[in-house]
Amino acid sequence: MSTTTSPTRRVHPAWTVAAVTFATLLAAGAFRSVPATLIDPISAEFGWSTASISAAVSVNLVLYGLIAPFAAALMQRFGVQRVVAVALLLVAAGSAGSAFVEARWQLVATWGVLVGLGTGAMAMSLAATVVGRWFVLRRGLVTGLLAAAASAGQLVFLPLVARLAQAHGWRTPCLVIAAVALVVVPLVVLRLHEFPAARGVLPYGGTSAVDVPVRPLGALGALRVAVRSRAFWFLALGFAICGASTNGLIGTHFVSAAHDHGMPATTAASLLALVGLFDVAGTIASGWLTDRVDPRFLLLAYYALRGVSLLLLPSVLSPGVQPATWVFVVFYGLDWIATVPPTIALARKHFGDAGPVVFGWVFASHQLGAAVMAFVAGVVRDETGDYRGAFLVSGALCLIAAAASTAATGPRARGSRPAAGTPAAAPR
Repeated sequence: MSTTTSPTRRVHPAWTVAAVTFATLLAAGAFRSVPATLIDPISAEFGWSTASISAAVSVNLVLYGLIAPFAAALMQRFGVQRVVAVALLLVAAGSAGSAFVEARWQLVATWGVLVGLGTGAMAMSLAATVVGRWFVLRRGLVTGLLAAAASAGQLVFLPLVARLAQAHGWRTPCLVIAAVALVVVPLVVLRLHEFPAARGVLPYGGTSAVDVPVRPLGALGALRVAVRSRAFWFLALGFAICGASTNGLIGTHFVSAAHDHGMPATTAASLLALVGLFDVAGTIASGWLTDRVDPRFLLLAYYALRGVSLLLLPSVLSPGVQPATWVFVVFYGLDWIATVPPTIALARKHFGDAGPVVFGWVFASHQLGAAVMAFVAGVVRDETGDYRGAFLVSGALCLIAAAASTAATGPRARGSRPAAGTPAAAPR
């Protein structure tokens, strides 16, 4: 094994692996961009209510979250390449199948189950696993880059999906996404390497090898360890509210809410795509800050500012794009998933080797919150005629998450140990 551990190594294989992971998460985000823009055309064709279509989205969000800890455990046991390759095949099958639905249960089976399982296996637990194995220095920054890919992929592709649906019908984007998923498989198989040792190097900035733990914790074993820690419960609470206020509310219903106020759907989708672009900058900056600032205080700031912006959103929406609309888009984009790097850092701090799997459970709470809000917001829209109540409740919940974030501390949970390859004085 090479003894070169300096971060000045010209092209460390860790960066190649990070680049492939970035592309995979970007694609996975694109796969998940379809539902947000197709609610209205599907409703118009079949006469289904917003709530009934949102139910399929909720199933997707639940599975997207619940599969994360099991996917992280499977990556430890069978390898990242195999898990991600199978996930891509599930996405291709689900996305292609959704183009031929004729009943609501079929929409749940394709959008909800198959795509939910596939994208869930490529969720942030993949980023946590890769960063934990390949990086010691720059962990926060790389985590921010990968988190940005996961979210930006979902939002940046929205205008393309909306235009494809408008020009060729809503089934065309489903088939395009299936084809893209199949194209990504060879890249994963050839370039998403498992461990630094397989490439004859140490982790980037590390002083010892990172390899599979002798007895890796499974998903349920990691959960048994996590529930003994107060930090886990506060992280899970905050992340549940994070999911409700992003994927569940804005990611699923922003286009429809803006359309209710007279804004064209394509314009609203473009605004949501801009949220994704600013999200890239905000999440990378958050990763950089996570290497330098107490993650708890970062979460406090992120959730509090997000809550205020949601409370003000009902007064921002209008038929046209006003200056206040631009302020919301820029601000919400910078804050969208800036919570991910500090949350992963806290999971690693408290749970060591089990951190990626424990974060998978925290991420599951994120998606449960998103699923509940996706459905509830649809019901609120059907019952009251607008989304105002959903925005206000979500904003208040974010203020609760801000308070909970400062309590995400405590002794290391029993059964965990510091992550391998991390020198005592290494940055977070």
